Formats: sequence, structure tokens, C-alpha cells
Amino acid sequence: MNPDSLAIVLVKPQGPINIGSVARVMMNFGFTRLRLVDPTPEYLSLPARKMALAAFPILENAQVFDNLKDALSDIQAAFGTTRRFGKYRENFFTPATAAEKLNQDFPDVSSALVMGPEDNGLETKDLSLCRHFITIPTHDAFPSMNLSHALSILLYEISISSAKIRKPAGLPAKKLAHGNEIEHMFAHMKETLMNIEFLDKQNPEHILRTFRRIFGAGGITSRDVRIIRGLMGRIDWTENERRKHTHVHNE
Repeated sequence: MNPDSLAIVLVKPQGPINIGSVARVMMNFGFTRLRLVDPTPEYLSLPARKMALAAFPILENAQVFDNLKDALSDIQAAFGTTRRFGKYRENFFTPATAAEKLNQDFPDVSSALVMGPEDNGLETKDLSLCRHFITIPTHDAFPSMNLSHALSILLYEISISSAKIRKPAGLPAKKLAHGNEIEHMFAHMKETLMNIEFLDKQNPEHILRTFRRIFGAGGITSRDVRIIRGLMGRIDWTENERRKHTHVHNE
């Protein structure tokens, strides 16, 4: 895994000491790309500085975003960390299997590990922006983990796996679509499928989550996005023509 290809994304981190600890863990394993979504204003405070020590430049250079969608706009493979199973169960990885996936399929792809707030983790709307999901099998009696502790497990597994896996020479890299391309595609898909009454207007995200799972499992390229949006455009045109003819016949 190329460390320059992997971003660590913290969503609404509130504890400056925890944020400093995350920077320190990142430096332990050679990762420097930190992104903060709506962080506490104190993320550069003295407690964070003391905890980060020599890794404080990682905090100083961290990119700050208002929302996760913007933070993932250029990311091609986002792995969300969560203990919420349910509808995401089929896409779950352990830290070890996620590391294998990253190193085998996305070694030089712009990727991200997305971690939620210390108290409740990632919300459903943020999980929907991720393509893959990681869970750490902690004990049910005390499942939550400190951010830096969880991250250390993930980065350890990635580091161990990267030492074992080498991409065979001559295989072209799969150029995956960026997050903003994919979200524009899903927005177009939602509008089109609502227009032809395929989606339930009361809960359109229910079916869209299935499409996210289908398209996210193997990774989707920019060409894939263009083809899907082309299909949606053709459906739009066909539906508009149908409505024109219906209107004429009704007059």
C-alpha cells in the first residue's frame, strides 16, 4: 500500500487528545494524509500538540472539510469503520481482510479509512458514502474503541499485508471513479428512478442503498459511471417522450 494513496478521515472528532493520538499512530506507520470533517476547534490546541509530539505537523497540514461528501470527493475507495451491521453486513471486512483488499485491489488508488465520532460512530448518511465497511471484532460487553487504538489495528494490518502482497508485473491498474463522480451518478439515478416511479418517494434511499452495494463491491470506474449515467439519460428521454405522447392522446 502506497502511504501517499491512503487518507485517514475523522468525522466530527471532538477530543483534541484523541486527534493528537491519531496523528501519532499515523506517523508510527508512515501515513501522513489526515482529513478532518467538522472537527473540534481545539484540534490544534496544546493537549493535541503534546499527544502528537513529533507527529504534530500531520495535524498542522490536515485538510478540514464541512462534510464527508466533500472530504471524499477525490477518493476512489472509501472504507467506513462501524459496528452497525444490518444492511451493510454483506460488505463487511475485518481489519485483516480490509488490508488485503486495499493492498491487492487499491495499492495506488486514492483510498480512505473513514472513522466516526468517539461516542456514536458514523451515521447512516455517512456510511452511505463509503464503498466498503470494516468492523473490529471487539467484545460485546464493551465494543467501542478509542480512535487511535482502532486506527493502530487497521494500519498495522495494512502494513503487515503490504509486506506480503506484490502486484504481478504487467497487470494494468483499474482506474476507479472518484467520489464526486459516483455521488453525481447516484443523484442522477435517484432523480431518474423517482421520475419513473421505480423508487418509493417516502423512502427512496432503501433501494438506492442496494445499488450502492452492487456498484461498490468491486469498485466502479469512470467509464462505468459514464455508461450508467448514459442509461439514466436514455431513460429520461424515453420517459419524456412517453409523457408527450400520452398528453397528445389525452387531448
